[in-house]
Amino acid sequence: MNSLQECRDSIDSLDNEILELLNKRMKVVHRVGEIKNSAGSAIYRPEREKAIIERLSNLSQEMQGDLNKDAIEAIFLEIFAVARNLELPERIAFLGPEGSFTHQAAESRFGAMSEYLSLGSIESVFKTLEAKRAKFGVVPIENSRDGVVGETLDLLANSSVKIVAELYMPIHMSFATKARKIEDITKIYSKDKGFGQCREFLSEHGLMNVEHIPVESTAKAAILASKDENAAAICSHIAAKLYGVPQMFDNIEDQHDSTTRFVILSDFKNAISGEDKTSLLVRLKDAEEAGSLVRFLQDFDAAKINLSKIESRPSKEQGGFGYWFFIDFYGHIEEAYVQEVVQKHASEVTWLGSYVKGDNAI
Repeated sequence: MNSLQECRDSIDSLDNEILELLNKRMKVVHRVGEIKNSAGSAIYRPEREKAIIERLSNLSQEMQGDLNKDAIEAIFLEIFAVARNLELPERIAFLGPEGSFTHQAAESRFGAMSEYLSLGSIESVFKTLEAKRAKFGVVPIENSRDGVVGETLDLLANSSVKIVAELYMPIHMSFATKARKIEDITKIYSKDKGFGQCREFLSEHGLMNVEHIPVESTAKAAILASKDENAAAICSHIAAKLYGVPQMFDNIEDQHDSTTRFVILSDFKNAISGEDKTSLLVRLKDAEEAGSLVRFLQDFDAAKINLSKIESRPSKEQGGFGYWFFIDFYGHIEEAYVQEVVQKHASEVTWLGSYVKGDNAI
């Protein structure tokens, strides 16, 4: 190819081939949906999606292709989302508002075609799922800097919905504005915390003396900035995109190591994938006796079950200073060696979900 037009013609021809193959794929997907519906199986299978991405990433590496795993994941997660919506339209409830990081996390897994339901609290997400007004829910469960989200843990303890997937998302802030030059900006909107998290950026660009206006969410900041060409917003990438505010700078936060773990909630059980994590709620019967937790954990150690997290929460049922324990470990609830331990403590544990461990799980 010696000319730009020849390159464009080649791209058009390849796009036609891609479209034809995608349509063929969707016909197979439609048949898969029929089979799943007749069997009452779940449409969303995170373990299957992860296996496909892993296989294609390895294949691309063998081909010495230009697409790395991140690129393949970005492309195919959207294809998966379109396919699921052809099988059965999905409604996704998430902790709002629109343009929040939870919204961004939800869209990264369920794509642009899904119907999203923004709710004002984590409790509302759980209630919506329990009432079958949405098939999936997305809520934060912990942050690498701020720790666990207690409300999510407390609601999991008493809900019929389960964790069916997890995802880890780096939290990056964008500086979005319709101003042509940074010198034209007279005010900046963000949450209180947003200004503090981006202090170095604001100082470096001479924006410390510009009016800083705190609002209830970074999404609201983007909305306000979209209406004023002399205003800017410190907000999420998705909020800037959603409200049409150009991003002048990305990743402006002082610390770049903040990651939030989100969980996807629903009402089904995942199949064993071989790369699973399980979450349990533990209510020890002899919690006040010395060494009760140690004895409980020794059974996991003896079975060579690797715990990835243990978190205590005040027990609202027991009153006083009683505690429950939330435990994450590697393995699936249906695996025999896990069942042996769980059945031994059947009256003390509540299963919260088994799911493919996220890529950033340690």
